[in-house]
Amino acid sequence: MSQLIDHQFEDQYEAFKSYLNQDTPAEAIKKLKLFAPAEIIRRIQDRYDRDMIQIKEMQEPRSVVIDNYETWYTGPHSEDRLWPAITDGLVRQGWTQDPAIDSLDASSTRIVSLLRHPRERSFSTRGLVVGYVQSGKTTNFTAVMAKAADRGYKLFIVLAGVHNGLRRQTQARLIDQLIKPNRSLWSQITDLDHDFRPTANPASFFGKSNKTHVLCVVKKNATVLRKLVKWLDDASDYLADCPALIIDDEADQATVATTSINPLIRQILDTLPKSAYVGYTASPFANLLIDPAAEDLYPKHFIVNLPKPHGHFGTEVLFGRYALDGEDPNEVDDGYDMIRTVPDSDVELVRPKTKAEADGFLPTITETLRRAVLYFWLSTAARRLRGAGNPHCTMLIHTSVRTAVHNGFEPLLKALRSRTMQGLGDAELREELEALWQSEATRVPSEAFGETSVGFDDLFEYLPGVLKDCRVVMDNSQSTDRLDYETGPVVAIAVGGNTLSRGLTLEGLSVSYFVRSVSTYDTLLQMGRWFGYRNGYADLPRIWMTAELEEWFRHLATVETEMRKDIDVYMTEGKNPQQFAVRLRTHPALRVTAAAKMKDAVKAASSYGGLRIQTRYFRTDSSSLLRNQEAARALVTSALRDGQPDDGVRDGRRLIRNVPSDLVLDFLGKYEFHSKSHECDAGLMSDYIEKRIRNAGALRRWNIAIVGNSPAEATDLFEFGPGISVGTIVRSRLGDPQADYADIKTLMSRRDAAIDLDDATAKKTEKEIFDVRSRLLPEVGLLVLYPIDRKSEPVPAKAGRHAIDAPEHVIGVGLVFPRPKDDDSTVAWESSYISADLSGVEIEEEDFSPLEAEGL
Repeated sequence: MSQLIDHQFEDQYEAFKSYLNQDTPAEAIKKLKLFAPAEIIRRIQDRYDRDMIQIKEMQEPRSVVIDNYETWYTGPHSEDRLWPAITDGLVRQGWTQDPAIDSLDASSTRIVSLLRHPRERSFSTRGLVVGYVQSGKTTNFTAVMAKAADRGYKLFIVLAGVHNGLRRQTQARLIDQLIKPNRSLWSQITDLDHDFRPTANPASFFGKSNKTHVLCVVKKNATVLRKLVKWLDDASDYLADCPALIIDDEADQATVATTSINPLIRQILDTLPKSAYVGYTASPFANLLIDPAAEDLYPKHFIVNLPKPHGHFGTEVLFGRYALDGEDPNEVDDGYDMIRTVPDSDVELVRPKTKAEADGFLPTITETLRRAVLYFWLSTAARRLRGAGNPHCTMLIHTSVRTAVHNGFEPLLKALRSRTMQGLGDAELREELEALWQSEATRVPSEAFGETSVGFDDLFEYLPGVLKDCRVVMDNSQSTDRLDYETGPVVAIAVGGNTLSRGLTLEGLSVSYFVRSVSTYDTLLQMGRWFGYRNGYADLPRIWMTAELEEWFRHLATVETEMRKDIDVYMTEGKNPQQFAVRLRTHPALRVTAAAKMKDAVKAASSYGGLRIQTRYFRTDSSSLLRNQEAARALVTSALRDGQPDDGVRDGRRLIRNVPSDLVLDFLGKYEFHSKSHECDAGLMSDYIEKRIRNAGALRRWNIAIVGNSPAEATDLFEFGPGISVGTIVRSRLGDPQADYADIKTLMSRRDAAIDLDDATAKKTEKEIFDVRSRLLPEVGLLVLYPIDRKSEPVPAKAGRHAIDAPEHVIGVGLVFPRPKDDDSTVAWESSYISADLSGVEIEEEDFSPLEAEGL
């Protein structure tokens, strides 16, 4: 009897799931009650609740969801047609079930579960999906569309960026993955060559006689969107039972704070009684700064943080990043040694400094650009020799938004290609090419990426064919010769601006020459077309850029990681999007996003409580270094007089306890922190210390530590004060060795942060160390001084590192602020949204006015 009930239960549960295709869960239960026993109904409800909990508690993707938000979707059914077709296509492309397809299945299921059931009477959902640049967001929203269509969503509108190239690319992918496998299930309103054009009878698409799903892929262009709004309005009598999913690809671009595009998107949603709006972006800074209380597109119902896909080359992988609060800096990677420096003197040769100089500007093939192009041809030959991975090979040259500048490169690059083809038999050129290849292969060994090493003699045989096949393409708003990956393998050097800078995938991109002048996080991040997957050539990508741009991208990698961690924190704390206030770390030379998109932003107050602060950047001029040495000596001398030296710390490490706070404040007033060390703001730290003293009586006393090498083992000593001499330590620099500052990235170890605690504490995690400090020294701060050797030669294994080569020894500083027990004192960051003085340089930002005006 029990087995019969179990079998009956399974049959009834499958029937219940099939009812969910036509009815809400409540209506499906009502239907079952007509013929199923009460015990079966109870078990079905329990099983369904368990399935829902499993979906809600997914660890990946992370999500922040509005309170009491009910869900209904438990995943694909056996009778589904669109999602299985997608998985079949991905398998044919070489995707593996685990982890690639399983991860896509999980993330798309979670997103669909956050939409409303298509049979509800009316709904209006607002959500945001945060991915990574070039990480497969299109595939993800295609999977979401397929699953939503399998459950009864009818109208699908994809807002595919602002350029024809991206719109066409998106349309092509949706045709391939959604339309072709199930043509009878779809009606297309747009096609590869045509954006939205009103049809004579919109009702025919939405009447009860038409059972197909409707697909419309449009640009975010005012003229197009107005036509779409009117067309939907004409069909309003038929839309009451038309559940619609609007996917906004590149949701931070043109969607936020535009005078006509933003209202038109909202008009589209207002026209649809059942609508779900889901924005997709890798740079959600503008979206997270929308006023949640306004009638706008703030993601008030959910925010989903897609996991980083396996094998993805992202900002952090290429550029490294800085340690976040609570991280051990020694455990944060520096990134791959794939960035090559373009000297500042080259920039004015490849990009006009002002708008006035753009007309008639003639670019130059500088030595760094020439090396980049030669390396592109060499790496393409190596890829042909390997015969695996992406068949396309692309190089990106991005120096300016001006089409006249792009066009100036065309004859120069074609001439370089001709000279190289003719000179392949020349011994001098062959030696140069071989030296370039050997240098790059040594700096980034193929074996480290699981790739096969390629000898120069072997790849040289492929060079003539590479040069013969290589096209030079000007891809901009005025050109007719565009990148086209649909007609066979491509070898191309693409020169362009905004048409190549967002959303569009540059297939097989391996070399980039990038000196574009930008001013905002989102624009900078989206211009990184080099992010993505590099199957078969993971060792070969290279990026030529200025040292300043490299630092900006490293900072941006830190911002990006911090933002994603905040989303994860809000999930674990049970916050919802209406309470969502992600912190966006600022930069003195970059805006978070365009000024219009920050009108609802507020300055974040800062508290140093529970933080470990350290210097990463140092000036390398003699006068500054000597002043910092003097400030350190004055602090130690005074601390020896007014504090209590601890004799228990040795081997190049010294500790002085119970030092008055006025000595620390005096030191902060004298020590010169480099302007790039944003968190090391002496004024803010001093304000914080003084507020803590006034408000809670904390931080009146400090422990002062010195961390160096043992004098017995050191080659050079630094004297801090009477009887206190320690050996200097080595901290090599990142980036350009010729820069007038040193970026060491990591100064302070976790062990150093516990120097005034017991020895066992130093082996604990960062959080555990702060827990011990809160218990033992809850009101005492720690300041650590580091004597950094002026030479600081890096160890050979540290690729991308260089000697500091300063005229004097460098003094590094670390501060550890205890975690307060009471309400902490905050200080306002006065520099939250400061831009550098750019009056002398043209900052080329995207201009959306043509998109908002009439015409395409």
